[in-house]
Amino acid sequence: MAPRVLALLTVLPLVFGIAWLAPVAAAQDHTTPWGDPDLQGFWTNTTTTPLQRPDDLAGKETLTSEELAVRDPQVAEAVSFDDPQGRGRGGYNEFWVERGSLLRQTSLIVDPPDGRLPAMTTAAQRRHDAFMARWTAPPTTWEDLNILDRCITRGLPGAMIPGFYNHNYLIVQTPDHVVVQLEMIHDARIIPLDGRAHLPGRIRQWLGDPRGRWEGETLVVESTNFSPKTEQRPNFFGIYFPVFSTGANLNFVERFTRVDADTLDYRFTVTDAAVDSRPWTAATPMTRIEQPLFEYACHEGNYAMANGLSGTRAAETDATGSR
Repeated sequence: MAPRVLALLTVLPLVFGIAWLAPVAAAQDHTTPWGDPDLQGFWTNTTTTPLQRPDDLAGKETLTSEELAVRDPQVAEAVSFDDPQGRGRGGYNEFWVERGSLLRQTSLIVDPPDGRLPAMTTAAQRRHDAFMARWTAPPTTWEDLNILDRCITRGLPGAMIPGFYNHNYLIVQTPDHVVVQLEMIHDARIIPLDGRAHLPGRIRQWLGDPRGRWEGETLVVESTNFSPKTEQRPNFFGIYFPVFSTGANLNFVERFTRVDADTLDYRFTVTDAAVDSRPWTAATPMTRIEQPLFEYACHEGNYAMANGLSGTRAAETDATGSR
């Protein structure tokens, strides 16, 4: 992929006007010309801090400087895609990924206090187990491949959780909209701030239906109306970013707060009584980056899905001796 400034930078001023281009004076105090907190710019949440708190850190919310210095290289090695014997692992090695480093917090999850995902409901656990059985088995049809494999979307909250690459974001503001452009699968989240009602319940979208509001210095975004097809979501790094579930009734609330010139405090809360025994909240700080987003390419010219399906059919034919 070659870097380029996304067309969003050109399109948004034409659509919403050029008021979001803050002058230097406004930028210095992190306030837009119309008086809202200024969250604009390129940001990343890259980190190897796990979603859930590891068992060996049970009861420990933060690391000391000494513990961080020891643990950071250990985690980097544990999640590495490099093969010491040079045989490769899947389609990637460390050249392709951006890891970041550990945060002082021992898990991205900050509530429940134990830093762990809450238990699933019985029905959600059954759906989850069925999904994992399909996901780990050779695919029979394209429908056996999840929406991330098919390059549709990472969905929410997955798209706002660090993975192994493309966890970079562009935020653009106007007086009545905020746009969050995701590098991963080039999703653009257009968030109205004008107090309009959510869409009718029959209308469902991959990334839900977002509505934003300002609470003091914090942008609060509430998303509903999710597609049921985003019900299950795998994440990366195995134990470090475990599989979790969401459903069509997901209520997803995000909070963006400017901390200083180079930092946003970002946290979200997942509420879905049909899936989880209680809501859970994660915090993933964002830091400013100077580089533009990369153009995202996935299935364009990529025959992996068709080849994988046809290869599995060929293996089945060989196993049965049929033609």
